[in-house]
Amino acid sequence: MVDAVPLTPSSRVAWWRVGLALPPLAFLAVFFAWPVAAIVARGLRPDGQWDLSALGEVVTDPVIRRVAWFTLWQAVLSTVACVVVGLPGAALFARYRFAGKRFLWSALLVPFVLPTVVVGVAMLGVIGPNGVAPVDLSGTIWAILAAHVFFNYAVVVRTVGGLWSTLDPRVEEAARTLGASPWRAFREVTWPLLRPAVAAASSIVFLFTFTSFGVVLILGGIRQRTLEVEIYDQTARFLHLDVAAALALVQLVAVVAVLAWFSRTQQRRAVVLGQRRAVEVQQRPSGWRARTFLAANLVFMAVLLGLPLGVLVARSFSTPQGWGLANYQALDNARRGSTSFVPPLDAVANSLLFAAAATVVAVVLGGCAAWAIAGGRSAPSGRWARWTDTALMVPLGTSAVTVGFGFFVAFDQAPLDLRSSLWLVPLAHAVVAMPFVVRLLVPALRSVDPALREAASVLGASPWRVWHEVDLPVVTRAAAAAAGFAFAVSLGEFGATVFLSRPARPTLPIAIYRALGRPGAANFGQAMALAVVLMALTVVVILGIDRLRPAGASEF
Repeated sequence: MVDAVPLTPSSRVAWWRVGLALPPLAFLAVFFAWPVAAIVARGLRPDGQWDLSALGEVVTDPVIRRVAWFTLWQAVLSTVACVVVGLPGAALFARYRFAGKRFLWSALLVPFVLPTVVVGVAMLGVIGPNGVAPVDLSGTIWAILAAHVFFNYAVVVRTVGGLWSTLDPRVEEAARTLGASPWRAFREVTWPLLRPAVAAASSIVFLFTFTSFGVVLILGGIRQRTLEVEIYDQTARFLHLDVAAALALVQLVAVVAVLAWFSRTQQRRAVVLGQRRAVEVQQRPSGWRARTFLAANLVFMAVLLGLPLGVLVARSFSTPQGWGLANYQALDNARRGSTSFVPPLDAVANSLLFAAAATVVAVVLGGCAAWAIAGGRSAPSGRWARWTDTALMVPLGTSAVTVGFGFFVAFDQAPLDLRSSLWLVPLAHAVVAMPFVVRLLVPALRSVDPALREAASVLGASPWRVWHEVDLPVVTRAAAAAAGFAFAVSLGEFGATVFLSRPARPTLPIAIYRALGRPGAANFGQAMALAVVLMALTVVVILGIDRLRPAGASEF
């Protein structure tokens, strides 16, 4: 008889982390993989037998191929544009201290968490047919690019700027002392260190622009269409589920390939983080060049971010009778023709309720995943960590239309009949918010010295006690920030909610979308007022998040 080999403390911790990965993966399997598989099966097995002819149609149809090509190249162009315009902002926040910096750092996230339908409306107020700009760009690629830069600017600035702020500027200064020009010092010293962060930010921007829906739907017109818009039309307008399923599969393959690359860049980023504290390398701008650089960046941010949101606020006070609060005063009325015949302010309560429920689910499951990923450096937990990290990011790049419609298909009968359940919307929001929770918690957990965990384990502490006594005190602030971010993401989620929201329980983005779809100045004004309310809630949440984020945290 062979005696059982006792597990070492490190082995116990490794298998414990594998166990931590199971609940989030199970949640992902039930509430993401199953709905997506259900809608694909419904489309490609209409009579109970597989019919893959739709895949051939998608590949050979010149219209669909044109849509796919447009989706790809506009995403690449949008990503390049975001990186080019975002790098100067990242340098500003990384190297300089100035008045209002903390508020502006938080405010950058407001466009990112706004519903894409609100972003589209805000941009129309600037470059639309009745916008403040002298040119009408609606229906062109330039309008889409401008909206994508507006929406994703914070991704580049905060991801790259957070890492840049930890790099020691004396290394670049040494190169300058040895005779290198400023451009050569940046290219040969700083850029190689920034490259992993730029790659990570680029992959995030590419995912969001590749699956762009609301922005293209509003600004693209008839001619500019992405795969996401095509999936929506094939599903909701034409009921061609086979074509929609084939398109969703094509999109999913592309997304998984990008996410695999993203996972590798995250591993590279962990090597260079934390070289110096951000407060040690930042200084007041001195000299005309530094002041000009500061002023140029602030003016650019004011135009790019402030102008569309300012126009949105101004239009919320504009009424047929002149300037006033009539649009806001009408939000507590359930007049016929308003959103679902319920007071629009009820949408605020619904959004807060759903966001709270989604936050609890996302933080609990995302926390489990983060601990598994951050501690998974050796087999067997290392394999689980890499697969968990990639799997949790897949929902961000998958068609929200497919996920929302898949919920209807998958959860309309036993054992999970959720059609009348209030949990339908929060669960969908949790699927979207959980990756953001993981991204915020993983770097905080990786900052914990592994020697502390090993010492506690050697002294006989159980994995639970190690987590409670060592990890939890370090990541409490990061966990609170992750909860706030999940709350903000849920507040602004639109793509899946448009399918799942009940007429009597609209969320704020749905109420805005429905009000925009009704004729009349009163409905338009109501939509603008609701958009400002949502924007104000977002600002409050984001300001709270950045007060809780650990100093120098570089993860987006």
